[in-house]
Amino acid sequence: MIRALTKGTMLALLVSAACIAVPVRAQEKPVAATPAARELTLADVLESSATHAPQIIEAMARQRQADARALTAQGAFDLVFNAEANTRPLGYYDGSTAEVSAYRPMQNNGGQLYGGYRVSTGSFASYDGKQITNQLGELKAGAVFSLLRDRMIDERRGRVAIAEGDIELAALDRDLVAIGVQRRAIEAYQQWVAAGLRVRIYRELFELAEARQASIEEQIKLGARPAILGVENQQNIMRRKSLMVQAEQNLQLQANALSLFLRDGLGQPVIPTADRLPPRLTDGVTPRLVDQSAAIAGRPDLQALVTRIEQAGIRASLAANELKPRLDVRAEASKDFGPGSPVRRPLEGAVGLRFSVPLEQRAAKGRIAEVAAEQDALQVRLRFLEEQIGVEIANLRTQVGGAEKLAGLATAEAALARRMAEAERRRFTLGASDFLLVNLREESLADATIREIDANYRHAAAQAELVAALADREQLRL
Repeated sequence: MIRALTKGTMLALLVSAACIAVPVRAQEKPVAATPAARELTLADVLESSATHAPQIIEAMARQRQADARALTAQGAFDLVFNAEANTRPLGYYDGSTAEVSAYRPMQNNGGQLYGGYRVSTGSFASYDGKQITNQLGELKAGAVFSLLRDRMIDERRGRVAIAEGDIELAALDRDLVAIGVQRRAIEAYQQWVAAGLRVRIYRELFELAEARQASIEEQIKLGARPAILGVENQQNIMRRKSLMVQAEQNLQLQANALSLFLRDGLGQPVIPTADRLPPRLTDGVTPRLVDQSAAIAGRPDLQALVTRIEQAGIRASLAANELKPRLDVRAEASKDFGPGSPVRRPLEGAVGLRFSVPLEQRAAKGRIAEVAAEQDALQVRLRFLEEQIGVEIANLRTQVGGAEKLAGLATAEAALARRMAEAERRRFTLGASDFLLVNLREESLADATIREIDANYRHAAAQAELVAALADREQLRL
């Protein structure tokens, strides 16, 4: 084949070889290498996002609100202190009284414990005899117990239980928000890496055409190539440069989007530069083989719905409690101290009962029916959510498997296209191919490589979606 080459072609090959060769200056001092920027990994992005993402911080603030509401509900069991004083500056009787008391509601019964001290001075009318104490006053202590209504649950304990459920809901909402944020952070990182790889492909195409232009111009001067070939290659350079500029613009857009998740120690967005791009697109996160039922049960949205059902059960208990009659027993002991009437000196004890019942009970029956309907609706929603999550996980597993196969095929296609492009460039260098064919091979290689990048991105994205659907907090760096 080499013997069949024309004299002009042989001369063009020598010129091309001379253009490719680069002379080395022996006496030139080596330039100090600048330190390369540290490669940005997915772990860096996920750790930054988990720490500084505004959505996660907002969800944590809502969790603190739920904690504060629970503390407010627990305040219904606080110890209450009362003080009261009365005097009569005018009138026939000049009696004065002073009293302090305290009571605390019980946490395991609807009743309360109470105690107090009171003292009186001066004269009182006969009908105010209960206000009179001995000289050193009277101590009193007692308790009220609920025997029917409010015995197992009352408004105070119900509010505390519901507030504790709200704390759990806020924590689950925080987990759900964090999982969504981390999933979007993975997507933003993968899109940024894919955009960087596309820039490299188009830049390589542009540099190939630009390097070929010098060789073509030398060959045109020697008469080995027509002059129109130089114009055609310049047109090819402009077209490839346009593709490269568009890819660089998309890379900058993806870097800006990634800065919403990549933040510094103060929580300020950091726009990653192109020199921090990794050499290839990796999976980043890998779904684990877990039991389907365990994966469904671990989902925060399902757990939140279960908590809401439990809260509805508390409201149902409160409504059923209102149907019961009230029967309270009261036990009290008191004793006077100091000089005074001997009638008041012995220790006194008293026991009393109080009974009341609403006759129509329409309010309680209405609340019971309302809560029962809410429970039915939540149970139906729970069953549907379990089915929906199961289908979602199954579909994502199918997508991961299919995307993995397509990524393998795309990689094989890109390898074959690379072999074809390299062979065609050698043939073009030897003069056995034309300019149009070598351009077609190079652009076919670029298209196949872009398809390989896209296939790898879809596979990595499907894996990230599956990890998020499985609520794998360890993989998501939560």
